[in-house]
Amino acid sequence: MTRYDVVIVGTGHGGAQAAIALRQNGFEGSIQMIGRDANPPYERPPLSKEYLAGEKPFERILIRPAQFWADKDIGLTLGETVSKIEPELKEVVLGSGERVGYGRLIWSAGGDARRLSCPGSHLDGVHAVRDRRDVQNLKADLDAGAEKFVVIGGGYIGLEAAAVLRKLGCDVTLVEAEGRLLSRVAGEDMSRFFAEEHRRQGVDVRLGCQVERLEGDDRVTGVTLADGETIPCDAVVAGIGIVPSVGPLIAAGAAGANGVDVSDICHTSLEKVYAIGDCAAHANPYANGAVVRLESVQNANDMATTVAKAICGDPQPYDAMPWFWSNQYDLKLQTAGLSVDYDTTVLRGNPEERSFSVIYLRDGVVIAVDAVNRTKDYAQGGKLVKVRAQVAPELLMDTDVPLKEML
Repeated sequence: MTRYDVVIVGTGHGGAQAAIALRQNGFEGSIQMIGRDANPPYERPPLSKEYLAGEKPFERILIRPAQFWADKDIGLTLGETVSKIEPELKEVVLGSGERVGYGRLIWSAGGDARRLSCPGSHLDGVHAVRDRRDVQNLKADLDAGAEKFVVIGGGYIGLEAAAVLRKLGCDVTLVEAEGRLLSRVAGEDMSRFFAEEHRRQGVDVRLGCQVERLEGDDRVTGVTLADGETIPCDAVVAGIGIVPSVGPLIAAGAAGANGVDVSDICHTSLEKVYAIGDCAAHANPYANGAVVRLESVQNANDMATTVAKAICGDPQPYDAMPWFWSNQYDLKLQTAGLSVDYDTTVLRGNPEERSFSVIYLRDGVVIAVDAVNRTKDYAQGGKLVKVRAQVAPELLMDTDVPLKEML
């Protein structure tokens, strides 16, 4: 058995940044990253955007060149899972049965794409968009002539996939169970705008529709809705969220319900074990103190830096402002803050001009900004969010007054 000073489980954004940040903060001990992906660390957001569209080769979405990890004396164990944690021994057991010892463990395993559970979900031609292999399988269908797609799910992943498929000339129907798009992350103004935009681009957007089953023998040929209608298709893309990958942690006794619970320095209830990224449930000041999981590159990277500082003897509570982005067609949606429990929205600009913002307030305080093709509003609005600015809605609405003047 080999023992390392730090073992990092997960080779996505969080895991990669944890290793990088440890070295940047002067950590000289041994570091070993373990990831189930067969590839060295790479960026996930481009998978549903530029990589799917064929605009970026895989080499351009690597987080660092492959040689970087060896140069920094960071070991990579790829194509391997962790099946068990034994905290008393400070060891992890790999899927192969090999044991690996750790001084500290950083769990950054993220999550698995939530799979459809309806009849027919096992058929060929049903895709997720979570890792490189998922997108390679989807590209293989496109190369084989697939033209009619049903996208299930109206969140970021579903909308981005729909936009790329339309750009590639495919016939796309998007099915969303809720009554509006982006219902978990944005207000009605933004939901309405993106529904209208996708329809304008030729996507058949179906809201408030439940999927009953997928049709086909070996391969999917259609999606049947709860009202009995069957939408013919060559392939399906399911973008219905993720399931946090925390099984070994919970089995080892770590506290957690939705993911794994972590402290303000991302420590779990297990000794010497941290968790970061999509799977880490934490009390977030930008969510009005609610315990949340944030599925974003920002959260993964900032949590990784928090853990690296703690390990290097400089513990600083995680207090980063959340931010997100989504590219669809020629639209860039940028979000600062979390619109949790908002009671007021302010529309700044005209959606018909395809450049506008929605500002969210709670008790008169700016808590989040959604900006479409308005980078200045995103950047300046983020500062309002950080300082918990209290600004009159009529002033926020005035596009002649820059948001920075409201600080």
